[in-house]
Amino acid sequence: MDLSYILNELGEERENYFNAIAPPIIQTSNFKFNTVEDFRAALADEYQGNLYSRGFNPTIDILRKKLAALDGAEDALVFSSGIAAITVPVLALLQSGDEVVCVENPYSWTIKLFKEFLPKFGITTTFVDGTDLSQIENAINHKTKLIYLESPNTFSFDVQNLEGVSKIAKANGILTMIDNSYCSPLYQQPIAYGIDLVAQSATKYLAGHSDVVAGVVTGKKELLEKIFNKEYLNIGAALAPQNAWLLLRGLRTLPIRLEKISDTADKVIAYLNAHPKVERVLHPFSATNKDLALAKAQMKKCGGLFSIVLKDADLLKIETFCNGLKHISMAVSWGGYESLIIPACAGISKADFDANNNRHVLIRIYVGLEEAEYIIADLEQALSKI
Repeated sequence: MDLSYILNELGEERENYFNAIAPPIIQTSNFKFNTVEDFRAALADEYQGNLYSRGFNPTIDILRKKLAALDGAEDALVFSSGIAAITVPVLALLQSGDEVVCVENPYSWTIKLFKEFLPKFGITTTFVDGTDLSQIENAINHKTKLIYLESPNTFSFDVQNLEGVSKIAKANGILTMIDNSYCSPLYQQPIAYGIDLVAQSATKYLAGHSDVVAGVVTGKKELLEKIFNKEYLNIGAALAPQNAWLLLRGLRTLPIRLEKISDTADKVIAYLNAHPKVERVLHPFSATNKDLALAKAQMKKCGGLFSIVLKDADLLKIETFCNGLKHISMAVSWGGYESLIIPACAGISKADFDANNNRHVLIRIYVGLEEAEYIIADLEQALSKI
């Protein structure tokens, strides 16, 4: 399906809303039925239509069609946040006594889900080095029901072999799920490699303007219907129609935003690679990445997110550099119009900081829509202070 068609036309039956070019926000909590039989059918199978906006809504239906098509999936569910898009499917598909194999160091709230939340329900998780297929395979036992991936990881940018994991999972009757927020559907399509469920924080590139919090899961309709009919409806993590509309607007410019961001990031990374005060740059397409060939085989491009390590890094040096930035904002998230930075040490108490711990010294940088020269100038003046 053509990308331009997906972003500009798919799901938009304009004759149903006065031939308006932009779809309306259907701001309603519930929907009218003309007969008891129609009402009965809707109550019996809410997945097939609009009953109550806790489930589906016409504005959200347009968005779902586009997001499914972008991923090459049969269907999509949208959520009120990225972590909801991970948590609800996991709760729907696992039972007490089941086990999960998860790549180490995923998104922080995913770690909390697997380490702290799921054990309350008798579900345990084994964390492994996802870059090593043998570790994933060796962690599987008869209780394993899910393999969870995050490729690339969004701080250290580790890459997993999606097709290899899918083959292992299918041979053992295990479901696979991935957080694909780093790449977006434009730069990586895990379903094409056999992954069952693809989650994303739609807050990031899909929305693109730092004004929406949302999540999405795509996959086979049968699987998503199972998730929808119980946990999705019962937990009530649906997206509001206003945010669905903002996501639709964000999707219109997704290709051009990602192209600009990726090109600018390449220039900024080249500058940092050559800087004497930078020890290394962590990036999936970095020449020093041991899985570079795999990354390039699975991904079209990388977007604007990468990490750096300062030379002879200590806490004072990291804080001085980050505090010295004038235009790159210090904040969580990424994928919007603005360049951002987050030092890993911000999430660690000063007493626990260890300069010899590779993760403690990481500084994650997101390149937004500013010009490369503007971003580099800010980095240069901050680096000059250390």
